[in-house]
Amino acid sequence: MVKLYQKKIAQYHGDIIVFFIQQPQKGAPRCDNPEVQKILSAAFAAHDFTGKAGQALMFYPINHDKALPAKRCLLVGLGKGKIFRENMREAGGVAAKNILKTRSKTALLVTPDIVHLNTGETAECLTEGIILGAYHFDKYKTKIEDQDKRFLTDIFISSQHGNIALDGINKGKNAALAACKCRDMANEPGNIWTADSFAEYGSAIAKKYRFKSKILHKKDLQQFGMHGILAVNSGSTTPPTITILEHITGNKVPKLLLVGKGLTFDAGGISIKPSEGMHEMKYDMCGGAAILAFMEALGEEKPKNIDVISIVPATDNLIGPAALKPGDIITMFNGKTVEVVNTDAEGRLILADAIAYGIREYKPDMIIDLATLTGAVIIGLGHHKTGLLSNNDRLAKKIITAGERSGEPLWRLPLGKEYTNQLRSDIADLKNFGGRQGGTITAAAFLQEFAGKIRWAHLDIAGTAWNFTEKSYIPKGPSGIGVRTLLEFVRNWK
Repeated sequence: MVKLYQKKIAQYHGDIIVFFIQQPQKGAPRCDNPEVQKILSAAFAAHDFTGKAGQALMFYPINHDKALPAKRCLLVGLGKGKIFRENMREAGGVAAKNILKTRSKTALLVTPDIVHLNTGETAECLTEGIILGAYHFDKYKTKIEDQDKRFLTDIFISSQHGNIALDGINKGKNAALAACKCRDMANEPGNIWTADSFAEYGSAIAKKYRFKSKILHKKDLQQFGMHGILAVNSGSTTPPTITILEHITGNKVPKLLLVGKGLTFDAGGISIKPSEGMHEMKYDMCGGAAILAFMEALGEEKPKNIDVISIVPATDNLIGPAALKPGDIITMFNGKTVEVVNTDAEGRLILADAIAYGIREYKPDMIIDLATLTGAVIIGLGHHKTGLLSNNDRLAKKIITAGERSGEPLWRLPLGKEYTNQLRSDIADLKNFGGRQGGTITAAAFLQEFAGKIRWAHLDIAGTAWNFTEKSYIPKGPSGIGVRTLLEFVRNWK
């Protein structure tokens, strides 16, 4: 896959070599390689390449001399001014898209010297960008057209800084591959990826990385009184599961509880969704997918600074003879009663049960949940930022910082009694829906009732889990959002 290359560039005789070129404030862009500089000067004079961000120029060295022996050469622009982590990811994505247009099997990326990034960060973000940018999902195509075939198998990152660059490559590789696995899960159709699929995938991760694991099946949920997830599942013929993985260091460190919504298909129940776009509701499990993919990356890195418990409650939300009805009252795991006024506000029911169970069983120091929870967050923030709500400023700030470093921006929304009051029921403790006004906030306020006073943050990824902001390394459809943010959060937890 991605490897460190420490030989001289002149010794690389592979399919393609990529140089990343910064756009100067004035004049022609520069490159230390004399052959590349000749092409740069000519392309600049012809107004074909300036080093602008997103620009790409492919050429074919004729002499194959000692300075540039590769079959092809690709120049990728970095833009003007300060170059940061996201710039390098974008450049890696541009490189991937242009390399995939060729039949190149091997590629060498030459890391540029960036004033505002160290060698490790440059290698890390380039690695993330090219892996994420090369992502594709063609599992169910019976015939792949020649132009859609992927030939690239080996990517080399050139750096003379040895272990520093290698550490960056490994970090970028772990994060990007995990995000790609999250995308794979999200791309699976609802008739194939079911609640049992989460259980099977989680069990495989546990076996590979020696995590302690537990799978709760329908009879267990009934025994525990987890009527939130059971109610949502009542219209389905496919039984629910809850998949639990534990990364325990044995050290005296904080314990993080992660909960991810695993709604494998959401028709809305009796409060049925409109038919237009309903096929996209197979993506309603992206929170659960992100949690399991993150745990896989965690297994690779084995951090010693934090314990992590992950819980994925999984079911679908369909219409059937026994389906949950508007007006029904259910009793949640922690004893709270809920009047169900909208069966399409189902995600908070399965999350609330999982959060309450996780608190009782594992006594975490903090909780983060991820869910494609509300359409309201898309109205408020579009597809550009994840909605963040939290009862703890320090936790929220750390998550926002992790998102900034990952290129997965978040925007914090408020919480307060006035929003919780919208959930008060005349005949039960809570309603599961507080109306359209402040819908993202009232959904989080519902979860807050189950998190209690424990440090807690809720990430509403409904707008960013698919159709996220168009970037060179983000495909149409599922983005894999959340995986890299969580990984950054854990890596930098203090």
